[in-house]
Amino acid sequence: MKDSSSKAHAKRSAEEISAIMRKVHGKDTTPELALRRALWARGLRYRVNATDLPGKPDIVIPSARLAIFVDGDFWHGNQFRKRKLAALEEQFPETATKTYWLTKIRRNMTRDAANTSMLLSQGWSVLRFWESQLRTDLEECVSMVARVVEREAAGVASQFASRLPQRTVAEFFAGIGLMRLGLERRGWRVTFANDIDPRKQAMYAAHFQDAEPHFVLGDVHALSAETIPDVTLATASFPCTDLSLAGARGGIHVRESSAFWGFTRALEELGEHHPPLVLLENVIGFLTSHHGADFRVAMQELNRLGYSVDVFILDAARFVPQSRQRLFVIGIQDALYEGDAPPLPDPLMSDVRPRALAEYMLAHQDTIRWGVRPLPSMPALAGTLTDILEDLPPYQPMWWSAARATYLLSQMSPAHRAIADQMIAGEEWSYGTVFRRMRVGRSMAELRTDGTAGCLRTPKGGSAKQILFKAGHGEYHARLLTPREAARLMGAGDYTLPPSLDSAYFGFGDAVCVPVIEWIATHYLNPLVNELLRGKPLSIIPRQPGK
Repeated sequence: MKDSSSKAHAKRSAEEISAIMRKVHGKDTTPELALRRALWARGLRYRVNATDLPGKPDIVIPSARLAIFVDGDFWHGNQFRKRKLAALEEQFPETATKTYWLTKIRRNMTRDAANTSMLLSQGWSVLRFWESQLRTDLEECVSMVARVVEREAAGVASQFASRLPQRTVAEFFAGIGLMRLGLERRGWRVTFANDIDPRKQAMYAAHFQDAEPHFVLGDVHALSAETIPDVTLATASFPCTDLSLAGARGGIHVRESSAFWGFTRALEELGEHHPPLVLLENVIGFLTSHHGADFRVAMQELNRLGYSVDVFILDAARFVPQSRQRLFVIGIQDALYEGDAPPLPDPLMSDVRPRALAEYMLAHQDTIRWGVRPLPSMPALAGTLTDILEDLPPYQPMWWSAARATYLLSQMSPAHRAIADQMIAGEEWSYGTVFRRMRVGRSMAELRTDGTAGCLRTPKGGSAKQILFKAGHGEYHARLLTPREAARLMGAGDYTLPPSLDSAYFGFGDAVCVPVIEWIATHYLNPLVNELLRGKPLSIIPRQPGK
C-alpha cells in the first residue's frame, strides 16, 4: 500500500531518500493494482480503500467480511529481513534522519498489529501481503484470498496467527512485574499474571493499579487452564534456585526450579489455545545444570508442545551498570511456518550466542528442534555506577558507623585493601560495590571498582546484600544500596517502592532487567509478530466454554 521500491537506501544520502519518499504513492501501487486485476479475473468482487474500517484496508470483500492489506516492505518493516540484516537499525546509515525512519517504521508496525486486532475483534478476517510477496507469487496470493472467501482457509496456523496482533501476555512467575514493565514499553499488554509469593504480589499491586482483575496468586502447579486467557505470548521467569551456580544445583526436577513443569502443564492443558509464542528467562547455569541435561529436557518438552526454540544470552551490564547475565529462550509454534525449520546458521557464534552456547546448540542439532533468528549485538553501555546513586547527606541513617565501615575494610584481602587505600587517598570521591563472600571458611569483603555493580540478589543473610563503598579526601564510608538505587539498576527507576529495604531487595533481586526485556521486544518479538502477520489468513475462532 505504501511503497513499491526495494532498492537499498543505505547507499543514498538523507536528502535523496527524503526526495524519493515524497514521491511514493499511498495507494494504487503497482502490486496492489496487479492483485485487484487478478481477483477480478477470478470473479471476486470488492471495494477499495475502505476508509470506514480500522487501518483503511486496500481491498475489502464485504460478502466474506475479508479485509486485505498490501504493505510496502520498506514502510512496514520487512526491508531489513529481505536484505538478511539482523536489525532494522542496520538498514539505515548513521545520519541525522536515522532515528526518524526507525521511529516511523516501528510506529507503522505497531499500528498494523493494532488495526489487524481491531478488525479481528469486529468479526473480519484479515490478509496482509508484502508487496514483495505479490511480485514473486501473485497466483498463490490470489488463491489464498479465494480460499478465505470459500471458507476453506481456517486451520491450526490461522488459530495461532490470529492471536499475534493482540500482542497480549500471560506473565507466569510475574514477581513484581518487571517483565510486564519492559514489554509494555514496547507495545505489549499483560492480561494475566501469576506468582506464588504474596509479598511480590503486594509490590506488583502497588505499582500496577489494574493488578487485581488479572493477577492470580497461587502455585503454578495448581493453576486451572480456564483462568488463563488466550494470549500471544506466555513468559516464564521460573525459579533459578536449583539451577544457579550459587545454589545447590539440584536441577530442574526438584524443589523450586521444578515449577517449570507446572508452567508446561498449564500450556498443555490450554490445548489448541496455548499461546503461539513463549519466552523463558533464567540464569546461565540453566545451560550447564547436570552437564546440560536439564536444559535439553526442558527444550525437548517445549518441542513436544509444538514449539521450535531459540536461545541467547544477554548481560544487563550492556544496558545498566549491573553485571547480570541471563539466558533467554523463545519458543515459536511450528504451525506458524510452512515446512521444516532451517538449519542452524553458519556462523552461529555471536555477541548474544557466545562460544559455550553455540557449541551446545551445534551438539544438539539432532535432539532439539531449533528455530534460530539473527540478532544484532547488544548496545554499548553509556553509564556507570555513579549515574544511579542517590546523593545521601552524611547524616542520613543509611550510612554505616565509622566502626562498621572500618570492620568492612578489615575484611578485604590485601589486593582489595590496596585498591581501597588508593581510593581513600584520591582527591575526588570514587565509588565501588562490595559483596561479602565465604572464602576458605572466612567472610571476605570483595571490592569491585569498574563502574558496574555486582548482580542484585534476593536477601538471604547479609552476604546477599550489596554494599556501596565511597572513598576519597582521606575518608571512606559505606552503606547498603538504597531501594531506589536497586530499582535503577534494574532499569525501573520510577517503580513504586515498598516500605522496607528487605522487601525492595527481595523484589528487585529476583526480577528481570527492564531494558533487556525492551531490547528483546524491539529486536525479536515485535519484528517476529510483524513478519508472521503476513501471508496467512487471520480470523478469530471463539473459545468454547470449558476450554
